[in-house]
Amino acid sequence: MKNTLKISLKANEKIYINGAVVRIDRKASLELLNDAQFLLESHVLQPDQASTPLRQLYFILQVMLVDPQGAVEARDMFRRSLPLLLATFDNAEILSSLKHIDRLVAEDHVYEALKTLRSLYPLEQRIMTGNDQQPIVRAIAAGGSF
Repeated sequence: MKNTLKISLKANEKIYINGAVVRIDRKASLELLNDAQFLLESHVLQPDQASTPLRQLYFILQVMLVDPQGAVEARDMFRRSLPLLLATFDNAEILSSLKHIDRLVAEDHVYEALKTLRSLYPLEQRIMTGNDQQPIVRAIAAGGSF
């Protein structure tokens, strides 16, 4: 089957699958035999960790995976937040990636969107600590919010 995905988990590790939280009591491997929305525990962002614009967007998308009842509201919040982020950054790589993330979310590939966002964290950090910061990014770095 072409959509088969094998995931290895450690004892007591959690995985979020289609909104269900599954904890494995011993080391095990799971095979997802069809398309499923999932998130590994190591990729779950806690609310207090959503401290930058991209991490806040990540948190919104994460809600779509781990809380199906809140997915519609999270999708609406994503739709409101994305234009703000596009106006926040002038870095070509981030802007291109945000547009790609928008397409992924529209196609319901939220896990891939999260993966793309995680890859942008180092670049966002460099922008936020660099000399050529944009005003809104500078305000966030100084303790403001997005």
